[in-house]
Amino acid sequence: MPALVRNWMSKPVIVVDADSSVSYAMTLMRRRGVNSLVVVIDEKKLSYGILTTTDIRDKIIAIERNPAEMRARDIMTAPVITADPEWTLKECSIQMQKHHIHHMPVADSSGVLIGLISATDLFMAAEEIGWGNPL
Repeated sequence: MPALVRNWMSKPVIVVDADSSVSYAMTLMRRRGVNSLVVVIDEKKLSYGILTTTDIRDKIIAIERNPAEMRARDIMTAPVITADPEWTLKECSIQMQKHHIHHMPVADSSGVLIGLISATDLFMAAEEIGWGNPL
């Protein structure tokens, strides 16, 4: 039986408001030990972005911006591509490759976020499951 996204995703989803400062988001990421946060753009419309350490590297550090003066909405990637919790890890990996991303929020059939899966989660699954079993 193939491994599914729902079994390897991180939960709960750690979110930040789009108007939160990037410095707040960075502190939250460090304290929670994560490399990405989901940014809530419009909770009623289930509209989200994502803020990653790569965004901070490329859009804050590399161009010497002050993270206290920037908002999450200024540097996030939006809209996000979400994973289906019933996807196999292979399907998820292919979608991540196709879209050149390392983090995907996981949404249920109604669009509500239920988790987040990352390339690191896929790595850990591959290491734990091994090559003898389908991913």
